[in-house]
Amino acid sequence: MRELHEIVLASISPRRRELLASLGLHVIVVPSEIDEGDRPGYASLDLAKLHAGTKADVVAAREPRHVTLGADTVVELAGVSLGKPRDCAEAGQMLAALAGRDHLVHTAFSLVDGPSGRRIADSVTSRVWFHPLSRAEIEAYVASGDPLDKAGAYGIQGAGAALVERIDGDFYGVMGLPLGRVVRGLRTLDYDLPKGQAAR
Repeated sequence: MRELHEIVLASISPRRRELLASLGLHVIVVPSEIDEGDRPGYASLDLAKLHAGTKADVVAAREPRHVTLGADTVVELAGVSLGKPRDCAEAGQMLAALAGRDHLVHTAFSLVDGPSGRRIADSVTSRVWFHPLSRAEIEAYVASGDPLDKAGAYGIQGAGAALVERIDGDFYGVMGLPLGRVVRGLRTLDYDLPKGQAAR
């Protein structure tokens, strides 16, 4: 088992970067710049898996000496995939649709070990219930700018926490990266966290 001190993140998500850094890892951000638009015919979970794997593969080809992580989150409401809203109007529409209902949050990730060429992929699905939301609450949250870079137009951390009544599943998965599963994936690739971090 080798200690892993740095990892390449194929994403500009500040939440994923912060979560990986909390493990004691130095995070190298290399955006994949792939098209994350809707793909007709893909179920929500399959879409998250596709995007996560594509991000990891594209960036790993540029960073062959590192371990690369790609991840993607898709919100599913009544069988419909909700990605990141295009603008404030769409963010408001998404939040109004989610209000007072439950939905699924699928987060997939893919790890590529450049030196060995080995790959690990995993995913987690959580169910989230929203409080009923007034128009004023939705407008205030949209005005904060927080929804615009998040699948389903909300984040469970920060101001978005006030929208959520409860969850059944992995909090970190809803946040964008299931840390426990990522650590287990790294161990499958024969990597351990820096000493002093593995027990956290």
